Amino acid sequence: MPKLLLKFNAAVIKEVAMDTASISIGRKPDNDIVIDNPAISSHHCKLTREGGGYYVEDLESTNGTFVNEKRIKKSGLHHNDIVGVAKHAVVFLNEAELTADAAAPAEVKPVSAEKTGWLRVLRGVVDVAEHELKGLSTYIGKSDRVQVQIKGSGLFGSAPEVAASVHRKTEGYILVAVADGYPVVNGVKVTGPVVLKEGDMIDFGSTTMMFELREPS
Repeated sequence: MPKLLLKFNAAVIKEVAMDTASISIGRKPDNDIVIDNPAISSHHCKLTREGGGYYVEDLESTNGTFVNEKRIKKSGLHHNDIVGVAKHAVVFLNEAELTADAAAPAEVKPVSAEKTGWLRVLRGVVDVAEHELKGLSTYIGKSDRVQVQIKGSGLFGSAPEVAASVHRKTEGYILVAVADGYPVVNGVKVTGPVVLKEGDMIDFGSTTMMFELREPS
């Protein structure tokens, strides 16, 4: 069963099981998740289960609803996606996606399914030198809400809050540029998706990473 983590800054302040078809978020007490903050609308957004998928929909809120830093009207949700409402974040966790991926028939699994993708930092100031791409989706940027954080370049440390994402698909690991032209793969600016290959060099401003495939430990 999926669950939601309501966070303020880095602290988890509430955990909610998504055991109903719809969960509403807003400032008024009749919401399933109540956030007492003037920046939150009375009925800000709702998360729904439709068919076999999960979605978040903005309810014409004043300050908007965001998924992984991008403003949306309605968007599908996947494991580790981050719904932003004002200064709060709701992390959508659905580990069933990982189970389904692992249980897929061998003939439709990617060549890289037996190996795990890693990003190894070669240049730049970062907190962690290596990142295992464990989930179906991994987000990269300056925001403290992403899984792989980069430091901005220049005097003011400029960098996109979310620069790119890496998704594990049947065809392999796909890098998707969230900030078009900011990620550079093997010297080429990326706009949209690109399939990553072993040894690809990825530049995010002043940070350089290498994509690797490793046997599971």
